[in-house]
Amino acid sequence: MFGSNLAGRHGKGAALWARQHRGAIYGQGHGIQNDSYAIPTKDHRLQTLPLWMIAGFIDEFLCFARKYWMRQFQLTPVGCGLAGYSREQIEPMFAGAPPNVIWPPEWLSCDSDGNPQGGNAVPSRSDDSAAPQGDRP
Repeated sequence: MFGSNLAGRHGKGAALWARQHRGAIYGQGHGIQNDSYAIPTKDHRLQTLPLWMIAGFIDEFLCFARKYWMRQFQLTPVGCGLAGYSREQIEPMFAGAPPNVIWPPEWLSCDSDGNPQGGNAVPSRSDDSAAPQGDRP
């Protein structure tokens, strides 16, 4: 799962990684794409979308993830790199995500006892050694 633009130019950051390693389709700006899912954070001209619009795309993704509960989706810090939003602005939009949405490690907050909160832990996978680190190049 990665942040994209509506033009589907997967040329940087997590979008490029998804194109190279998970079958993201160049020219397709949102939705399921082989073993990845694009959530637009920028428009066709690569201008950052408003938060309310990103929230709509995230809601669409969460509905998809609930419907396809047997698939796992490794979430990247969508919108927190090239789009310029902060974790505090984006992370709450994923509240209530189903267990098959695996949260990025940097979004796993801990309580005072060191117990993870706010998402699902990333499972160990040998093919994820080159996993994307957010939307950053």
